Amino acid sequence: MVLTINVAVLLAVIIILRLRRRTEARSRNDEKLTVVIVLVFGVLIAPTAFGQGILDVVVQLVQGVSQSGR
Repeated sequence: MVLTINVAVLLAVIIILRLRRRTEARSRNDEKLTVVIVLVFGVLIAPTAFGQGILDVVVQLVQGVSQSGR
């Protein structure tokens, strides 16, 4: 039996656990580490179908906001 862990899923769990902590309990280094973890997570999911779906939604939102401002 082979057990595999998707790194993106593992990072998503770590991000959720880190963000659940109270803001007052975080140090500046702790916040920097969270930002680095989120950036690595973004790089890992960017080439996937899920990442492309998120990109499409964000592009549509930006286009809608820019067109409503005209």
